[in-house]
Amino acid sequence: MRRAREYTAQLDSAVQDLAPAYFALVMATGIVSLTAQAMGIPLLARSLFWLNAAFYGVLWFLTVWRILRFGRRLGADLKDYQRGPGFFSVVAGSAILGSQFILLAKDETMGMLLWGLAMALWLTLNYGIFTIFTIQKNKPSLEGGITGTWLLAVVAAQSVTVLATLLDAHLNPMHRLEFNFIALSLWLWGGMLYIWIIVLIFYRYSFFPLTAKDLVPPYWINMGAMAISTLAGSLLIVNAAKAPYLHSLLPFLKGFTVFYWATGSWWIPLLVTLELWRHGIKRLPIRYDPLYWGVVFPLGMYSLCTIHMAQSMDLPFLLPLGHAFFYLALLVWALTLYGMIRKMAFGCSLVRGRL
Repeated sequence: MRRAREYTAQLDSAVQDLAPAYFALVMATGIVSLTAQAMGIPLLARSLFWLNAAFYGVLWFLTVWRILRFGRRLGADLKDYQRGPGFFSVVAGSAILGSQFILLAKDETMGMLLWGLAMALWLTLNYGIFTIFTIQKNKPSLEGGITGTWLLAVVAAQSVTVLATLLDAHLNPMHRLEFNFIALSLWLWGGMLYIWIIVLIFYRYSFFPLTAKDLVPPYWINMGAMAISTLAGSLLIVNAAKAPYLHSLLPFLKGFTVFYWATGSWWIPLLVTLELWRHGIKRLPIRYDPLYWGVVFPLGMYSLCTIHMAQSMDLPFLLPLGHAFFYLALLVWALTLYGMIRKMAFGCSLVRGRL
């Protein structure tokens, strides 16, 4: 009985303030896995795939537990301008895991099921969260409301696009036109949404005071959202060889893909400089936070998108850049995982001490 109470207390402690963006763990692990596959390291890719499936299952269990035990807190998070957009990570996590099932397990059925789930979640969250933000009476100022987490809405749309392109390439061609049209529409919509949100973020950067604590890790999604848009564009280019509808748009697809990649690349030196200012000059200590998975994902995605763009558009000189970012992403992933394990162990010991 005592042990049951202890387990329940540990679960409650873990989920009551569970970060809505925690599915970024699945996003980050999935992208490092897929990049390892693209790099020709299948053992690492498959190991991370099964680990990621476990992460996904555990996070869904914790989320359901939170709904049952702390539903009001979860509802408050949905209305919160800084935490609410983090729920889009469940869409991206589901779609990226679906991509892993297709490419690593050759399981198109699971890929289709996860695409359906991701699409349903995207529709629900996309219109639910933005409707809530629109009709709320008490709204924060721009500087108190906008963060890089908002760009998870872009990543969510583009992750569904990526999975749709992979399904199109692996399933029966009967529905190729429909999948390509949905993928193209979401790809373009994600780009438009990025423009709307990044204007607000850039305005926040340039015209409001910004402290070291304000520069939360998800600002790296400024780059990551463009990286996954580049990956989606590269896959659409590949699919154009078997889809006359896409083939007719090939120059447009290539131009926009390079546009997305160049925009994402532009952000990297600025983000690195701001991290040096944050931790080097302002001496902000580095402590584990679930939001740090929002750094791993963009690094891994930039690597994967660069490799795919180089291959789809015959730009081999870009491959070394993609390879270098893979090893950087793998290192940051390992360090973040170590920090997560340490924090979990510390949290469990605190709960046992209270009991």
